Amino acid sequence: MLKTAGVVGAAMMLHPLVVCAEAEAEALVLSCIDPRIQEPVHKYLDERGLTGRYCHFVIAGAAIAVVSPVFFGWHKVFWDNLAIAVRVNQIKKVIALDHRDCATAKTAYSEAALATPAAEAKTHQRVLLQFRKQVGERQPKLAIETGLMALDGSIEMVG
Repeated sequence: MLKTAGVVGAAMMLHPLVVCAEAEAEALVLSCIDPRIQEPVHKYLDERGLTGRYCHFVIAGAAIAVVSPVFFGWHKVFWDNLAIAVRVNQIKKVIALDHRDCATAKTAYSEAALATPAAEAKTHQRVLLQFRKQVGERQPKLAIETGLMALDGSIEMVG
C-alpha cells in the first residue's frame, strides 16, 4: 500500500510530497544464482500463492553461502538483509532452497561430499539444518522452511 504524507497550502510548495512504500511480505526466500533453477523456484513460489508476497535474496550457493566457512565474507550480507526484511517488510518466515548439482557446493565441500546423490543430499541436509539453527538463534520468531531442489523443480523438504 502506498501512503502519502505532505504539508498543505503554501508550505507544500516548499516541501515536496513524500511517498512511503509499505510492503508487507510473508517470507524471505533464499536461493542460488544458478540460472537453471530460477524458473523452478519462481514456479514453486507461485504454486504456493506467494507471488508478490516475498523478498528474494539470491546468492551463489543459497544456504551454503550463509553457513560455509569458505564464504565467511558473505555471511554478514545475508544476515543484514534478513534483519531488514524482518523490520521493513514484517516477514514471518524464511524459505531457503538449495539445489542439486550446485557448483558452489563443490567449491565449499569435498568431491566425496557430493559424489553420489545420497552423499549430495546428506551434505545439503547438514547445511540446511545448520542454516535453520542459525536463523533460529538470530531471528527466533521466524518460521523456517528449508528444501533441496532438483533441477526439474521437485523439492525434498529438510528439517
